[in-house]
Amino acid sequence: MSLRGRCLAAVLSLLCACVPLPKDVPAATDKSARRIAKDVYFIPGRFVAGEQPDGTSVLLRGRTGWIVIDTGRHAGHAETIEAFVEGSGAPLVALVNTHWHLDHVSGNLPLRATHPRAEVHASTQVVAERNGFLARYRTQLETLLHERVDDPQVPAWRNEIARIDGARAFEPTHPVDTGGMRTLDGRPLRLGLQREAVSGGDVWVFDPGTRVLVAGDLVTLPVPLLDTACPGTWAEGLASLEGVPFEVLVPGHGEPMGRAGFQRYRAAFRGLLACAAGPGSDAACTDAWLADVGDLVPTAQRAHARQLLQGYYLPQRLRGRPERPAYCPP
Repeated sequence: MSLRGRCLAAVLSLLCACVPLPKDVPAATDKSARRIAKDVYFIPGRFVAGEQPDGTSVLLRGRTGWIVIDTGRHAGHAETIEAFVEGSGAPLVALVNTHWHLDHVSGNLPLRATHPRAEVHASTQVVAERNGFLARYRTQLETLLHERVDDPQVPAWRNEIARIDGARAFEPTHPVDTGGMRTLDGRPLRLGLQREAVSGGDVWVFDPGTRVLVAGDLVTLPVPLLDTACPGTWAEGLASLEGVPFEVLVPGHGEPMGRAGFQRYRAAFRGLLACAAGPGSDAACTDAWLADVGDLVPTAQRAHARQLLQGYYLPQRLRGRPERPAYCPP
């Protein structure tokens, strides 16, 4: 397969380093939930070079059970959620998916099988993508399976197909069509919806009682993940979060941050778009991003950030002629 084809395959696998195609390595299962506020727990996602990622998850205690925001991709991540819920002695009563990317929704499959009465609150964009992006991705995976029968990543491609085939588990039982207050299991939450940012239907969740904001992929580290994004209107979406009175923000990938960290991220994002529109090299724009975000990207993650930005997102998504999703403005 050509370099162009391999890069396309990496794009369609959602949120990964470009070449070679990432392995479908299960997320580490030794990561327990970490308390970040009263009755609010954080489970980090695994995101390293050469492996398919898992998004972060947040668990909030409701009146009778647990509300889980995003469920990861791999079995190990969902097992961490299930172990926490089971160990608490209270059931899982609701899922909130911030968007339809497989690294944020795939855990719905085992969790809904175990907790069939759990509500699902999410944008309806996933319904469109079942016959759009995800259908095209599935077709490409089938082509790879046919053309490269001895490739060591065959099991990973089959796992992705299984996730796509289970996409009905990602569809909302309680659609999020507009922003506003919503009470889940007795816990009042404010849900926001950005339609022209990262996925065509990005839901964020603010818990007024603890001032924790779960931003989904509106904020991602070590770099902005631009696979299905509308960069210009994504910047507008970030601006809208400034008006939310949060004290802690949980990104879709990366560690929780305070307001100062978010403001630094937002400024770095603006700087990245400006650099990409100018004459600076991909390497220079990557250096500027890393300088602007500072310690939001730990030293151990900087090589991966450089690989993602310099090796793919800048030349292919910001400076090339990428296909524009239908939900992006002209």
